[in-house]
Amino acid sequence: MTKGTTAASSLVGNPATRRSQPSSRRLSVTPFKSRQEQAPLRIRHGASRDTPVILRLVRGLAKYERLLGEYHAHAKRFRRHGFGRRRYFETLICTQAERPIGFALYYFTYSTFACRPILFIEDLFVLPDHRGKSAGKALISALARVAIRKKCSQMAWNVLYWNTPAMKFYRRLGARLDKTWLLMRLGDARLRDVARVRQP
Repeated sequence: MTKGTTAASSLVGNPATRRSQPSSRRLSVTPFKSRQEQAPLRIRHGASRDTPVILRLVRGLAKYERLLGEYHAHAKRFRRHGFGRRRYFETLICTQAERPIGFALYYFTYSTFACRPILFIEDLFVLPDHRGKSAGKALISALARVAIRKKCSQMAWNVLYWNTPAMKFYRRLGARLDKTWLLMRLGDARLRDVARVRQP
């Protein structure tokens, strides 16, 4: 996971006024932030109407993670799975000046050892121009509050092995990198093959 500042002179005079000032005296330049950058960050739950926005952010995440080849958006399916009767996931959206700048997608798994749920973060993404400005931290904090409210034993997520900026960000929050487990997958084709296996 993933900064420019606009500056303007606070003293703008006509050419005659500028010539009357001593040559050694410089005009003061006061940096300012755009109205959007000054606006507070807001975190809200995603809704069905947010599907196009969320999918654009998911595409941004796929591009950042160099996985665009695996991105196959299907708005109708996404809306049904996230906002239908049987929901597979929940979403949070971070906005600034009413503009979506990041999101998190999460669901719950279960720890049989702790006998408590685990909040698993599937996706966490902030637009490049808004990184380093607390949007990611605001999303993580909101997720932590959800986890506490649901009495989870922990939050967990995956991070790509090359994504050192993300690892540094998570470590600053107190997360630790757990190398105990390796992720195993059965892709769509192999999943179907295994499903056809019958007991001898």
